[in-house]
Amino acid sequence: MVTLIDGKAHALRLRQQLAVWTRQLQQSADLRPGLAVVLVGEDPASQIYVRRKGEQAREAGFHSVEHLLPADTTQQQLLALVASLNADPEIHGILVQLPLPASIDSMRVLNALDPAKDVDGFHPVNIGRLQVGEAALVPCTPLGCWMLLKEQLGDLSGKRALVLGRSNIVGKPMAALLLRESCTVTIAHSRTRDLAAECRRAEILVAAVGRARMVQGDWIAPGATVIDVGINRIQENGKNRLVGDVDFDAASRVAGAITPVPGGVGPMTIACLLHNTLTAACQQRGLHLPG
Repeated sequence: MVTLIDGKAHALRLRQQLAVWTRQLQQSADLRPGLAVVLVGEDPASQIYVRRKGEQAREAGFHSVEHLLPADTTQQQLLALVASLNADPEIHGILVQLPLPASIDSMRVLNALDPAKDVDGFHPVNIGRLQVGEAALVPCTPLGCWMLLKEQLGDLSGKRALVLGRSNIVGKPMAALLLRESCTVTIAHSRTRDLAAECRRAEILVAAVGRARMVQGDWIAPGATVIDVGINRIQENGKNRLVGDVDFDAASRVAGAITPVPGGVGPMTIACLLHNTLTAACQQRGLHLPG
């Protein structure tokens, strides 16, 4: 019988714990974590996501600020805002919502962030620290995947893990986290020969390619733990549906544990953003994270 890995429930528990720690920090150190989210343009999905981040940050007791900028904002204007947030002592975490308009160089903006406030974990300094095993702010989605794996499996040492996808946002940092846990890690992608056979060797399979139901049931090793990062909108029987990168129904008949879509990895992303913000606030004040 397959175990469903309930990311929604795990994210709720994490946010509740963060709220407790936030109250403790306010009482003991007069420290209230501050998160600033910057959105350029009027993409409806991004607007919903930014609003949800703000709501959950405030529920956890954070100081939350949203900067909603028009689509014609120039790169220099955006860089000036980032500089002001870098210098603001009440802001401990800064997130610039991607994608940015084509007229703005995303990497230049991300590189302008203070690495200590880079709660998305995309700054080259944080990427480098993660790769060499130093303390770093880790990208939120792979951090959430790691938390789910640790809760499900406990010790990951020695396990064969395959990360399907090599993006800077998920695939590469996910592989680094698994290496840090002493897994034997393979990164597979569209050019991988006999991809199905590579997947079948894995005790842990993390799928992050952005292709609906690409991973078939017979690609899964019996008893494997499957983390499905994909969120793909498809039409089925005349209705819109969200599905993952894994054929959930088929994989569930083989896997030992699997994340559903929706309700698996997705809810963990915002919870981990808040975790990173609290971590950043403590580090900037020279404090240890409570607990």
